[in-house]
Amino acid sequence: MQYAKVVLGLPIEGPFDYIIPSDLENRIKPGSRVIIPFGNQKAIGFVIGISAKSKIKKLKYIISCLDKIPVINEKLIELAKKISEYYCTSFGMAIETQVPLVLRRGKKIELDELGVRPQLALSGVRPQGYQEVKLVHCLDVKKRWEKIYLPEIKAALEEKKEVIFLFSDLVAVKKAEKIIKDNFPGKNTLVLLRNQTNELNNWIQIKNNKADIVIGTRSAIFAPMNNLGLIIIDDEAAYGYKQDQAPHYNTREAAMMRAEIEKIKLILSSPAPSLESLQLAKKKKIGYEFIPFKNQYPEIKIIDMKGLPVLSSRRNIILSKYLENSIQENLNAKTKILILINRLGFATLASCLSCGAILKCPRCNTNLVFHYKENILSCHYCNHKIPPPKFCPTCNTGYIRYSGAGTEKIESEIARIFPQAKVKLLEYKESQNLDEADIYISTQSIIKDTDLNFGLIAALSIDNTLNHPDLRSAEKAFDILIGLVGLTDKRIIIQTSLPQHHIFKALLKKDIDVFYNKEIKQRKELKFPPFKHLAIVKLRGIYPDKVEITAKQFFDNLKERSKGSVEILSVNPWWPQKLRGNYYWQILLKASSAKNITKLLKTNLTKFKHSGIIVTVDIDPIQ
Repeated sequence: MQYAKVVLGLPIEGPFDYIIPSDLENRIKPGSRVIIPFGNQKAIGFVIGISAKSKIKKLKYIISCLDKIPVINEKLIELAKKISEYYCTSFGMAIETQVPLVLRRGKKIELDELGVRPQLALSGVRPQGYQEVKLVHCLDVKKRWEKIYLPEIKAALEEKKEVIFLFSDLVAVKKAEKIIKDNFPGKNTLVLLRNQTNELNNWIQIKNNKADIVIGTRSAIFAPMNNLGLIIIDDEAAYGYKQDQAPHYNTREAAMMRAEIEKIKLILSSPAPSLESLQLAKKKKIGYEFIPFKNQYPEIKIIDMKGLPVLSSRRNIILSKYLENSIQENLNAKTKILILINRLGFATLASCLSCGAILKCPRCNTNLVFHYKENILSCHYCNHKIPPPKFCPTCNTGYIRYSGAGTEKIESEIARIFPQAKVKLLEYKESQNLDEADIYISTQSIIKDTDLNFGLIAALSIDNTLNHPDLRSAEKAFDILIGLVGLTDKRIIIQTSLPQHHIFKALLKKDIDVFYNKEIKQRKELKFPPFKHLAIVKLRGIYPDKVEITAKQFFDNLKERSKGSVEILSVNPWWPQKLRGNYYWQILLKASSAKNITKLLKTNLTKFKHSGIIVTVDIDPIQ
């Protein structure tokens, strides 16, 4: 008699033992999907192992097997195990995140019998079982294809190896697809995107060894390639690589796990790498290559907004006089101008002039943002929308005042100051035409479009990022500014109330080490990442008092049971405390090892009663 160890895509630890019926013994293998009795219901599970013995006396039989050929290979099963141990998620949930949704729901598919592609025995080719991880610190992002990506992909393909190529957003994926197909016309390149109409079809082709190169966003790290030789992660520090739902994996860490398991090459590339990757390079745990700017470094001008004279008629100065004059000079010279403000909408605050009440989202308790063109007040968290009220809903008097500047407000102000200029909101998309206007307004998303070039760039909102209560706020702001440097070789003007901050000193000195050395020193003194691991336990529910009481009880519970390897730092409301109708509290933990945090939490969560409260764990949060 044979027994299958089965895990389920539920927040419960496994595996669970089931008897394999005799007629299925030759069909069920590790990676197969099976239908099992679970409690009083039937459930879909994944087999992670087969054994001839079981310590459990009373076992149930597997009902049926959905696959003739396993949908998950043993290397991806091992990867799922590592992810579950690191990111405090169940083994089954880690496996489920690797496959399309329709496969989790039990859709039957036909797969080819898998064969192993022949290996080339060429001199100079990397030996079998060789792993290499390299960080490419590429300031000149326009050269990354020529110097890094295309040569590395070519080398892998010549070895008859497959490639996974990851990007942080869909626009970048579409651009990359064209470049790859133009440069490797004889190779089969497939795009793998979660929940897209062609996801399952492309996934099956990849599984059937019919893809040489897979391009995608974060979930494509789990592409079921059987002869993988190279993974490339473009802009590795981008926050789009962090999964916002459980399991909260970071693509960079998952890629390192997969590279270690499959003994392959991993390239991390970014103009502003994460401190975690830089620290690994500094310790010689991964390779490092620096590619400086090839073009002329732009002139950087820092405007101290605190030092400007405050005029009664201009209480909220949006543009300094210096910036106004510079814009006019560039208009006269007929060069293109970019104004960066990292807020969408017209006004970020709507309040009653009479009673002072602020219009907030009823589901999230956050400020509603006014969008002038749509004439709508919108919540940027849950997309709740209402028409602007004519009277205050609290006191039924007065009128609504709109304050705080977003992209639409800046567009309006620029058009007022420079009536002769054509002004346009610029979105990050596949192709741009800079002949449509003289002055462009955009958010930080535009820094990804490295094909653009401006005569003048002005950053108005960098303080919003720097002042955010986030340990990575300076890192995020520096990433934006380095991106702006890549969009001009002429001039950048930055308006700030923090002119002495080390991100500006690094830019003025044209020395990125000024920023990184200072930031690493501060993190080390505070014992923050990359020197320690942080974790956030989020508790949410519809009753605020119950969520608060449960959070504080679990905090006390962890305090009592932690034996020193994990620091239980704080318990406090999440921000925003109310989101999509739920109230949130958080517990913050710190440790030298992410696995120690996971072990402590898994042990205690199984024993802790929290009926009506949903608990999630985010290891290595990005904010």
